[in-house]
Amino acid sequence: MLAPAAQALLQSLGLQTEHLPGAGGIDFYEPRGPEFISENPATAEVIGTVRSATLSDYERLIAESQHRFIEWRMRPAPARAEVVRTLGNLLRTHKEALGELISIEVGKIRSEGLGEVQEMIDICDFAIGLSRQLHGLVIASERPGHRMMEQWHPLGPVAIVTAFNFPMAVWAWNAMIAAVCGDTCIWKPSPLAPLCAIAVHALCQQAMKEHNAAGLFGLCAGPLDLSKRMADDKRFPLVSFTGSIEAGRSVAARVAERLGKSILELGGNNAIIVLKDADIELAARAITFGAVGTAGQRCTTTRRIFVQKEVMQPLLQRLVRAYKTIAIGDPLKTGTLLGPLISERAAQAFDNAIARALALGGTVMTGGKRVPGQGHFVEPTIILGRDHNQFDIAWQETFAPILYVFECEGYDDAIGYHNAVPQGLSSAIFTDSIKSAETFLSAKGSDCGIANVNIGTSGAEIGGAFGGEKDTGGGRESGSDAWKGYMRRQTCTLNWSGALPLAQGVKFDIE
Repeated sequence: MLAPAAQALLQSLGLQTEHLPGAGGIDFYEPRGPEFISENPATAEVIGTVRSATLSDYERLIAESQHRFIEWRMRPAPARAEVVRTLGNLLRTHKEALGELISIEVGKIRSEGLGEVQEMIDICDFAIGLSRQLHGLVIASERPGHRMMEQWHPLGPVAIVTAFNFPMAVWAWNAMIAAVCGDTCIWKPSPLAPLCAIAVHALCQQAMKEHNAAGLFGLCAGPLDLSKRMADDKRFPLVSFTGSIEAGRSVAARVAERLGKSILELGGNNAIIVLKDADIELAARAITFGAVGTAGQRCTTTRRIFVQKEVMQPLLQRLVRAYKTIAIGDPLKTGTLLGPLISERAAQAFDNAIARALALGGTVMTGGKRVPGQGHFVEPTIILGRDHNQFDIAWQETFAPILYVFECEGYDDAIGYHNAVPQGLSSAIFTDSIKSAETFLSAKGSDCGIANVNIGTSGAEIGGAFGGEKDTGGGRESGSDAWKGYMRRQTCTLNWSGALPLAQGVKFDIE
């Protein structure tokens, strides 16, 4: 039985709540698989039960997706965008309800829950404009009377596997772009956030029905790991996977084995460099949000900072003071800045990281403990580290609000530490030096997919391509030309000359 608040939210979206099916295509299927639960991390109480998608559901979804693709790939891209436009308007209508559901199911504070829904709305708007700009190039041919060009075609059904920390927005980054590119999509959400996926899919059903697009969006939810099945399935030319580095390696290998394509958004271990000429107040505000926002459970969370020794003490004092004012508690309550971790397992990982940092000689400057009472709450924590090269816990991504602080001599020292870890997602530097800023953004600066100057590591806009390098996976989603990942490139040559000259001056004359 759903908790009353979650039930009311789902009913406001037009979803019948007598049962919550974990599979959806043309319509929500009758639930047949085993049940699994959704828990409110702020109270550790069950808020709903969901019936898993079965293997027959999975096969039916793919059949629907393949059938729709035959028509969808030939529908003009601006016409495809009308489905996205309708969905974006539905998201606007239900923004408050969806934002609250995010807060209830994954523990984001109200502002961040609403911000995630706004991100979905924004990517819908972006995709609508993109639908009229899916252009290739005209290329000069060396042969007289020939025209070369490149064009882009849809790939087919796309598998989208998402994580709990952005239970709606990351799906939208992929699905809205894929849809206008002419692909169909099947979504495997995190088993920690099934209600968020079911709510969004209810709106997808409305949009598909209005535009005769049944099968465009599918939902395949369950506690079992369907990611491996999707990665192995040749019917998915593309698998977009968001999750841990370990799981991503498995997905990448499986997709590569069948010569498919993958978009990987894996772990981040993001750092900020603070030089002595930085605006310390600005840096402190950015670091606090980057490290504490979403309870440290963003892939772009700030986890390490390297501070030039001249400003180490004033910055550290400012951060400790700010951390002590952070309100922890009910994510829907006005004024709360830090909600819960997603699960008891996450809280245990927090405990283990603190213990390891202390064993390595780290000093807890503030925080470091769990918050007594219901739910999976922990204190925002700052740990003063010793030699970064020997401080192995700082090389790992713990999904928790733990910030490791290291003193450095200057830029060269800091950038070496910054780039040393295997992850390469987001990065930032705070400095008023143009030379330092430009060096950080140059080829010998940050090795991450995202590099910022005088803003933090977290909170990327949808207009830029999102993703990272090294163990982060190399994938790109959302803005810029990330749309090319959802299409196949075709180089074409048209001969209108009446002759048949060969490239590179090759002669092949026949009688």
